[in-house]
Amino acid sequence: MAEPGRQIVFAYPGDLETPTGGYGYDRRIISGLRDKGWTVDLLPLGDGFPFPEAEVLDEAARRIEALPLGSRIVIDGLAYGAMGEMAERLAGSHDLIALVHHPLFLENGLPQETADRLRASEKAGLEQARTIIVTSPATAAQVRDCFGIASERIHVVLPGTDRVVIGMKPETNCPNLLAVGTIVPRKGYDLLFQALAGLTDLPWRLGIVGDTTRDESCFRMLKTQLQANGLQDRVTFHGAVPPEDLADFYTKADIFALASRYEGYGMAYTEALAHGLPVIGSGGGAVRETLPEGTAIYCGVEDVGRLTAALKLLISDTQAREDLAAAARQAAEKLPTWADAADAFSAVLEDRS
Repeated sequence: MAEPGRQIVFAYPGDLETPTGGYGYDRRIISGLRDKGWTVDLLPLGDGFPFPEAEVLDEAARRIEALPLGSRIVIDGLAYGAMGEMAERLAGSHDLIALVHHPLFLENGLPQETADRLRASEKAGLEQARTIIVTSPATAAQVRDCFGIASERIHVVLPGTDRVVIGMKPETNCPNLLAVGTIVPRKGYDLLFQALAGLTDLPWRLGIVGDTTRDESCFRMLKTQLQANGLQDRVTFHGAVPPEDLADFYTKADIFALASRYEGYGMAYTEALAHGLPVIGSGGGAVRETLPEGTAIYCGVEDVGRLTAALKLLISDTQAREDLAAAARQAAEKLPTWADAADAFSAVLEDRS
C-alpha cells in the first residue's frame, strides 16, 4: 500500500507499449515508482498527439478534469505540448507535472507554420505546469531558453540503462552495423545512407530497428535512396520490435551508428554502450553529453564527411572497434540505472508533496 501522499496519475498519449525511447522511459519510470511504493494510476489521453483531432483533445481535457481536485498528474510532453492554453483551466484544479522528452516544435521536417504553432502551444502549457521534468541537461536548457521557464521549475531525471552481461563476439570479415530509432527525418537515416554510399568497396551490412509507419513518406524516400545508391541488398529494415527482443539486435551487432539531427537524450546510444558496442553518433540536443568522451566517435550535426570517415575506420579496423568497445563497456558501468532514475523522479515528486 502506498504511503499517504505518494500517489500520482500518469497521463499519456497513444499506446504506452509503443516501442520507442520516450514510451520506454515512461514505462520504466512508472514501474520504478511502483517498486518504491508509489500508487501510479494510468490515464490514456487518446491517439494522434501531438496533432490530435479537436474531439480527442477535448476528451483528454475532460478525462483530466474528471480526476479528484488537487490530483497530481504527470503528463507526457507528447500530449501536454498540444494542450496549450487548455492547461490554464486544468492547472486551476490540479497539480500539473509536465514530462518533456524534447520540445516538440524542434522535430525536423515540420512546416514553419506548424512549428510556430507547436512552440506557442508548448509555451502556454509549460507556463501552467507547477513542475517540469526533462530527460537531459540539454533539454532543460532548451525549455529555459525557448520558453522562458525559470530554471528552478525544471528538474532533470536522466534515463537509466540496464546492466548487460557481455559475451565474446566472434571475429567477422563483414561487420554488422545497427541503427535503432523510428523512421522519421530527425533520425538522419538519409545522412547515414549518404555516408555508406561512399563505402561500397568495404564489407558491411546494416540493420535498422524502428517503426516504419510513423512517417511513410520518409520511409519511401529512404527506400528510393537505397535503390539509387545500390545499397538495397545491404540494408534491412526490421520495423518496430518489442523491448524484450531489442537486446538480441544489440548482441549480434558489431558497430552502432545513428546519424540523428537532434535527440533530447539518446537512449539508443546508451543502450549500445551498455552492450559494449563501438558507437558512432551525431546530432544536436543532448547527444554530445550523452556520449562520454573517449567512448564513441561523435560526428557533429549533418556532417556526412565525418560520418563517412568514422564508419570507414570502424568497418575496416578491427583493433579500433575493439578499443572503442572496451571504452564503451567501462563507460556503461558509470551510467545511471533505472533504479537511479526512479529514485530521482521520486525525489522530484516528493519535493512537490
